[in-house]
Amino acid sequence: MPSVGLRAALLLLPSLLLLLRTVLTVPLERGAPKKEESPATESPVSGPALLSSQDTGLYYHRYLQEVINVLETDGHFREKLQAANAEDIKSGKLSRELDFVSHHVRTKLDELKRQEVSRLRMLLKAKMDAEQEPSEHDVQVDHLSLLKQFEHLDPQNQHTFEARDLELLIQTATRDLAQYDAAHHEEFKRYEMLKEHERRRYLESLGEEQRREAERKLEEQQRRHREHPKVNVPGSQAQLKEVWEELDGLDPNRFNPKTFFILHDINSDGVLDEQELEALFTKELEKVYDPKNEEDDMREMEEERLRMREHVMKNVDTNQDRLVTLEEFLASTQRKEFGDTGEGWETVEMHPAYTEEELRRFEEELAAREAELNAKAQRLSQETEALGRSQDHLEAQKRELQQAVLQMEQRKQQQQALNALAPAPGREGQLKFHPGTDGVPVPGAADDQKDRDTSEKKVPEQPPKLPQLDSQKL
Repeated sequence: MPSVGLRAALLLLPSLLLLLRTVLTVPLERGAPKKEESPATESPVSGPALLSSQDTGLYYHRYLQEVINVLETDGHFREKLQAANAEDIKSGKLSRELDFVSHHVRTKLDELKRQEVSRLRMLLKAKMDAEQEPSEHDVQVDHLSLLKQFEHLDPQNQHTFEARDLELLIQTATRDLAQYDAAHHEEFKRYEMLKEHERRRYLESLGEEQRREAERKLEEQQRRHREHPKVNVPGSQAQLKEVWEELDGLDPNRFNPKTFFILHDINSDGVLDEQELEALFTKELEKVYDPKNEEDDMREMEEERLRMREHVMKNVDTNQDRLVTLEEFLASTQRKEFGDTGEGWETVEMHPAYTEEELRRFEEELAAREAELNAKAQRLSQETEALGRSQDHLEAQKRELQQAVLQMEQRKQQQQALNALAPAPGREGQLKFHPGTDGVPVPGAADDQKDRDTSEKKVPEQPPKLPQLDSQKL
């Protein structure tokens, strides 16, 4: 088997195999990346692009990818990893080799950790903002305590990537990936229960005649879905021969298990990983599911694919490392079950994902959640109405204030107009203009008095007349 660098070394830790096979791609000696690749996808050293299109499903998948890609660029760490055994990885001895990687690599890892801590803080804040009441948004958040719930990094040190961080990342990813299939099955169960819950509520909302018609249509869809060719048991001789003939284009009478294994070991690393195995089931799945048919649920098809892969792993992967070696594959073809498949594979609809009791509890949970959301919606509606009333009151006060300002401005303008019409005080005897006289000069009261005084000065006083004397009498 050729050397495959980081991936081959990590085969020593069974639970981590799926992780690195999902995160990393082809062996290191497979050639350099194409020149036309963008800088964002090129590896910092010569070799293949290490980022994979496959997603582990972990919420820290990108962080995990980037850490592995950076470590892969350090020759010292790569050599130690290839020489390590399972105990070295489990005990944390390999993680301590991080102290000897280059300064450039450590700087990149430090930056990756700071970015991850920042991302987790944003997630925590968004979650708290969604759950808190508006009055609680100003509460001080203890990020250190909250970060402790994330186990894939050391929250005590939020700035540098240390050996402890690598150890925690390996342990957490190992555990989480071991639980990934179970989590997927649980998610599918809830999906199926929700679908059944909505179907029943829809039927209850219909009248008697409409309900009968809807039920008849549903039964017809289920009947069409069940009418499909026989599905072969995954990993059986019949299933593999069908792939050999229809996909590989080879003579079914010359089926050779070893040749079959080599053909479908896409990356030539000497093992069939879970993605390579699932690719073998496409032909069987197409017998049951067609995306063009409304009766065929594609979520059910993915659950079927997972069930098929688990069946093969259970019966072929004898050391349970989530990989099928050539030896394990050839051994499985020698068993009696390889050729005796009975009635074929029982599909999802033959094995209900939930019981009536589970559905009842799920509906109770939905009802409680719906009541909680309705109460919250009502509270928000009341707050919105209160804000609306407050807004109306503020608008009324604003209009009153604007009216008062307008009136004050009008009075000011009127006063300025009056002041402009009134003439300045003149000299004594000069006529003054008064408003309301249509521009006609009117003498003032003081001027009238002065006129009278002047007139009196111009007419001299006449002395009193004396009686005339008769001269003759004198």
